[in-house]
Amino acid sequence: MITYTYRYKLKPTKQQIRQFEQYLDICRSVSNYAHAERKAWLESRKSRVDCCSIVSEYIIPANTPFPSYNIQAKALTEAKNKLPHLKLVNAQCLQQVLKRLDKAWNDFFKIPQRGFPRFRSKNRFRSFVFPQLGKNCLDQGKVKLPSIGWVRIRQSRPYPVGFEPKQFQIVRKASGYYLMISFQSSKKVPDPIPGKTSIGLDAGIESFVATPTELIKSPKFLRSKLRTLKLLQRRLKKKIKGSNNWLKLQSKIARFHEKVANTRRDWLFKLAHYICDQANNIFGEDINFKSWSKGMFCRQSLDSGIGSFINKILPFVCWKRDRFYLKVEQNFSSQECSNCGAFTGKKQLKERVHHCQFCHHTESRDTNSAKILMQRGQVAVGHTVTRGLQAGDAGSPDSPSKIACGGDATGFRQLSLFELVGSQ
Repeated sequence: MITYTYRYKLKPTKQQIRQFEQYLDICRSVSNYAHAERKAWLESRKSRVDCCSIVSEYIIPANTPFPSYNIQAKALTEAKNKLPHLKLVNAQCLQQVLKRLDKAWNDFFKIPQRGFPRFRSKNRFRSFVFPQLGKNCLDQGKVKLPSIGWVRIRQSRPYPVGFEPKQFQIVRKASGYYLMISFQSSKKVPDPIPGKTSIGLDAGIESFVATPTELIKSPKFLRSKLRTLKLLQRRLKKKIKGSNNWLKLQSKIARFHEKVANTRRDWLFKLAHYICDQANNIFGEDINFKSWSKGMFCRQSLDSGIGSFINKILPFVCWKRDRFYLKVEQNFSSQECSNCGAFTGKKQLKERVHHCQFCHHTESRDTNSAKILMQRGQVAVGHTVTRGLQAGDAGSPDSPSKIACGGDATGFRQLSLFELVGSQ
């Protein structure tokens, strides 16, 4: 089963915008009330039976069950008789709100890394879902939302052929409202199998990623525009908080960040397609990029988006283009020579050139690591990896390491953004 999610920008009328805001407000109030009910039940079970808690708590009988999704969904149906404004929202949208809250609570108890669920303010609740759609809900340039009607969209690309729409999600962003359509097909696609040509990717420091023959640098999406952001935030500081001018500047800063994020995402997808054009097998590093976002290179890693590229974007593009993608062990990749396989010892972070004291092979440290990752990936999938047998063979034209890498093993070139975009 294949599922695609297409995003289109909505062009609603003023009446439809008011309906969207009404949906968001009511869904947010239901979510916060259900969260408060669960939290109160949990707080009432903290104190012992023979003593009182220091803080005030709700007194809930001991035989009262935990307010799970089924209990709260049943209570929501009964609450519509007392609160008529709940009937203004599609019933399935409210059920999806309770399901989203239930998932957040389950993840908190099962996944140690997840934090405790919290109440949602107006800026933290920005979407609602229609899980079931009517017949003939898609048309050229417009869609039919349940209980709202036809809404115009900016159809930037055609609907996929052979897929059926299964779900609508309305998302409010700084630049307007967007529609996320989930298309689904019953066809099954086999996983990609290893091919003949291979390439390794090393997540570098002075470059975004390195291949066996190239260093690809990031355009520094946010860092190159920090001056503009600094001026906007300086103007915001002088405004009265909550005033109309303060809200206008807040909206302008939000649109600025959205534009930077869209530019970064577009470049990452183009880079993923460029890498898929070069080889059938792509091997990346198995790195925990969360640690990168907390170290000395936190701004650089977050600005480049290396974590989302390695873990999400590149695997999706490889699957879509039938390329084999695999993560391999990254430890000691910079301490091994790609030409002779010798262990050269630990290098300092400032040493960006690899020099082998055994075969005297010299090249960029990142491209050498990319070749090591490529060789490890080839061994993992069952391919034969050939290295130079002698140190004197490293510089010869018929060096086995050069044949495996498909090019000059001692040289590399810088790849500019214009070359990358122009190659698509």
